[in-house]
Amino acid sequence: MADPSPLELLRRRLALAVGENAVFDGWSRAAVDSAAAQLGIDPVQARLAMPKTQARMIDQYIQEVDRGLEAYFTPERLAKLKIREKIRALVWRRLEIMGPARESVRRALAILAMPQTLPLALRISWRTADLMWRIAGDTSTDFNHYTKRMTLGGVYGSTLLVWLDDQSDGWTETAAFLDRRIDDVMRFEKFKAQWRGSADQRLSLSRFLGRLRYPPR
Repeated sequence: MADPSPLELLRRRLALAVGENAVFDGWSRAAVDSAAAQLGIDPVQARLAMPKTQARMIDQYIQEVDRGLEAYFTPERLAKLKIREKIRALVWRRLEIMGPARESVRRALAILAMPQTLPLALRISWRTADLMWRIAGDTSTDFNHYTKRMTLGGVYGSTLLVWLDDQSDGWTETAAFLDRRIDDVMRFEKFKAQWRGSADQRLSLSRFLGRLRYPPR
């Protein structure tokens, strides 16, 4: 893979700060200018580096959250964790990274829910779930590949909505909700392991899930 260009490196440097400033300025050029001032970057270069539309700006922010998540979870950090603990830690760490931009994330979800941005939202959702499973060490390529990502996407999405309104100390309400959802996932995984559908059933469902993995642009 080629090294990122200077413009891409600048974009990455700005992304999280833009999200934090979008709390006050919205996902706008004003947030880019504020982030540039915060980081000591020429505002003209910052505007050139960051995407111009709100949706693409949000996507860039989420990509940087992904990079932060991947950098944090080294093999050593994950080595002693069971799969349940890995998934919980991954979801929780994402929330911690996004903590300074929580109100911006709320606005971002509203923007991504618009009909014109829904295909991008689906790709982002899949990418997030796929990354977390890959960090957790999942290498499946069969039916399980799809069901794991769909299930985790649901867990993360619902936990995100609870987190946005959580006023408890240390987000204890979100933590309790996340634990319950992961319990549900573990029960589902146990059921799935016991399931013995026909080859035709698995093939048909896999084709359907494949469309979700690569939704039309």
